[in-house]
Amino acid sequence: MHDRIHTSKPLVGELPPELTGSGRDLRIDACRGIALWCIFLDHVPNNIGSWLTLRNYGFSDAAEVFMFMSGVTCALAYGRARQHEGWNGVISRSLRRGWDIYAAFLLLTLACVIMIYLAGGDDLADASNTRVLLEHPGATLAHAVILQYRPVNADVLPIFVLLHLLFAPLLWLLLRRPNATLGASFALYVLVYVFGWTVPAWPSSHWAFNPMAWQLLVVLGAWWMIAGERVRPWIISRTALVVAVLYLLVSLFIALSGHIKPLEAVVPVALAKLVHSSDKSNLDPMRLLHFLAIAVLAVRLVPPDWPALKTPLLRSMIRCGQNSLPIYCLGVLLACGSHMALLKISNGAAMQIALSAGGILVMIVAATLLNSIGVKPARQSRLMQPTEPATATVANGLPASRQ
Repeated sequence: MHDRIHTSKPLVGELPPELTGSGRDLRIDACRGIALWCIFLDHVPNNIGSWLTLRNYGFSDAAEVFMFMSGVTCALAYGRARQHEGWNGVISRSLRRGWDIYAAFLLLTLACVIMIYLAGGDDLADASNTRVLLEHPGATLAHAVILQYRPVNADVLPIFVLLHLLFAPLLWLLLRRPNATLGASFALYVLVYVFGWTVPAWPSSHWAFNPMAWQLLVVLGAWWMIAGERVRPWIISRTALVVAVLYLLVSLFIALSGHIKPLEAVVPVALAKLVHSSDKSNLDPMRLLHFLAIAVLAVRLVPPDWPALKTPLLRSMIRCGQNSLPIYCLGVLLACGSHMALLKISNGAAMQIALSAGGILVMIVAATLLNSIGVKPARQSRLMQPTEPATATVANGLPASRQ
């Protein structure tokens, strides 16, 4: 095909071995898996299980991890597709994946409202933002079709629909001008704060995750896979480690001050108010910096061959991460069902622990079943075959992969 022929102007992004080889970095799936578990635990209101997540120990939570890793996985998947199928393959695959997420979002919306209707709880309808769908189904479904209406906890799926629809041109830009593309993404993030830009929503203009702000983490994840090797020496330097640890300790102290009275007296009132009113919808800078500090530690301390990746616990996380879309949707439904149980049966600590553990167990079992019955299409299987010699990679306009 024409778009796979070498051009005179080589692409500047150096792609990692994962883009052209058959190896898979299990750290990526492990991060997505633990993020999915944390998101489920955080979605259950007043849940003691949320003390196992990032939310109570700093400024950011699992949402930042999930968004960043989505950029990483898109760069890997579509970068590999470009190597084997050209840009037509990237476009067709991104459109197909965007459709899959779009369909999953609509089905999840219907499933949530059916659960709330059968439960017959007004409190649940208000908490899940489904009352408007129950009262005005026609208009609400019309807005859901164009991604302007979203039940609570399903907010992230419309962002991923837009992400996959736009990822082909984003990848094209990242391969040619990675730093300029990341700079443009950061500039858009800044303009969101300066001018209050957002994407239209309904029935209010509020997005739990403003796509124009949270796109920065997705672009950052893709940029890291394409051009991040150049800054890796800085990321793993002693200076970066010290700064990251200090920021995490300060954020830990401030976050815990909202729950521990002696610490609350030490933190300045103005600083506490600033932190506790941070704008998650627009990815508050303090949240962004907190996530980046976590990322610095992860890059420095977790090698690709980390032995813990072979333990049963992390293997379970990895399986969930490998099936992120169905497991995310399952987690939303489990959180909704857990909320019902807490309201109608008991909201005691024992019930919260049982629902948290049971929900994660169900996610693990579902991911295991999906892995055991999953059949990869022939085209996807070809993408997982070992790469051609390095000369073929250069012929595509890309530098040879690092060994």
